[in-house]
Amino acid sequence: MRTSEKYDFQILSHIQENPDTTQADIADQLGVAVGSVNWYIKRLITKGCIKVAQMQRRRLRYLLTPQGIAEKSRLMSEFLKASLKWYRITREDSKRYLKQVKESGYDTVCIEGDGDLAEIVSLTCMEAGVVVKDTIDNAYPVFHIVDFLVKVNWPSKD
Repeated sequence: MRTSEKYDFQILSHIQENPDTTQADIADQLGVAVGSVNWYIKRLITKGCIKVAQMQRRRLRYLLTPQGIAEKSRLMSEFLKASLKWYRITREDSKRYLKQVKESGYDTVCIEGDGDLAEIVSLTCMEAGVVVKDTIDNAYPVFHIVDFLVKVNWPSKD
């Protein structure tokens, strides 16, 4: 999912949950500048996803249109497809590397990295009966999770 689509989804979700939100609230939640949120909201208004109602002199209420709800659903579907794709790729890579680990005579590995992909690697190790050490020990193969890639560093043979 592109960054702009991610922000569109997050803004649409936030507005659907809290129509009385402010652009400052959205900016805080997304960790971006208020000016960026203003630009995204104007874009979503132009696309017909959001309507704006004046509540008080300087207070606005944002409402999702039917088109906005459909766009939010489409973006969620794209996110789920991408997530499942990365899950499958990570599982396949992990299984392939674990086969090499076992063929090389190891029954223990280390995992360097965190997040969902590291968790998938850890669960795949458990499923294969391979022990995951709590700390990095270069005497064992180390699975490195960087961005969306899984690589293995093998112990050096002295």
